[in-house]
Amino acid sequence: MQTIKEVTLALKTATQYEPWMEAISQDERAGVQKAWQQFLKRLDKQIQVQRAHDEKIAFDAKFGRLVAGVDEAGRGPLAGPVVTAAVILPEDCQELVGLNDSKQLSKEARERMSVLVKEYALSYSIHFQSAQVIDAINIYEATKQSMVSSVETLSVKPDFVIVDAMTLPIHLPQQSIIKGDAKSLAIAAASILAKTARDAYMEKLDQEFPMYGFAQHAGYGTKQHILALEQFGPTIHHRKSFEPIKSMV
Repeated sequence: MQTIKEVTLALKTATQYEPWMEAISQDERAGVQKAWQQFLKRLDKQIQVQRAHDEKIAFDAKFGRLVAGVDEAGRGPLAGPVVTAAVILPEDCQELVGLNDSKQLSKEARERMSVLVKEYALSYSIHFQSAQVIDAINIYEATKQSMVSSVETLSVKPDFVIVDAMTLPIHLPQQSIIKGDAKSLAIAAASILAKTARDAYMEKLDQEFPMYGFAQHAGYGTKQHILALEQFGPTIHHRKSFEPIKSMV
C-alpha cells in the first residue's frame, strides 16, 4: 500500500482522472482523502477554465476566421499614455487556456500570458497615445484614434474587428462588445498586451520621476500620487485636462 505522502505526490502531479485513482477514492485514511478532495477541486477548476476558454473561442468564431480583438489600458489615470492593442489569434489556440480579462489576472499571470499571446498570435499591434494628445482631443477620442492605429498597423488584415465597448471609424466590418474582454479570447488577448505594455512604460517612467510612485499606481489618482503632485507639480507626462491637475495649472 502506498504511503499518504506517495499518494499526495501522485495526485499533485496528475492532470486528469485515471483508473488507478479509483482505489484512492475509496481509501479511508484522512490524509489520503484530504489529498483526494484537493485533486478533485483542482480538476474541477481546470475543467471550468477549459470551458471558459472554449466559450471565448466559440464567441470569436461567430465573426469569422481572421478576427481582430481590440482593447485599451489606461483611460482613467492622471498620468501616462492610454495604450491600445489589436490581436488576431489562430482559430483554436489551446496554448492560451487561462487567458482572461487583464483585470482578473495577477501581474505574473499577465506577463506570462503576454509572452504567449505574442508567440501564438497571427498578428498583433500595440499603440501608445500620449498625454499631450489626450489633452488636445479628450480621452475618448484619443483612445478611439489609438485603437484605429492598432488595427491599421496589423501585419494581417482582419476579416472582422471586435472592440471592447467602442465603435471605430474604420472601413472594416466591426462590432462593439460590452464587457468584451470577458467574452472574447481575442479582446482578452488585446487587453493583456495593452495592460502589460502600459505597466512596463510606467515602470520606466518611475525611474525618471521616482518621487511620483508611478511603478506603484501606474499613474492613477491614489493618495500617494495626489500628494506628490501637490509637492512637485505635474510633469510633461501628466494629463493637464484631468482634475485635480487642471485646477493646479
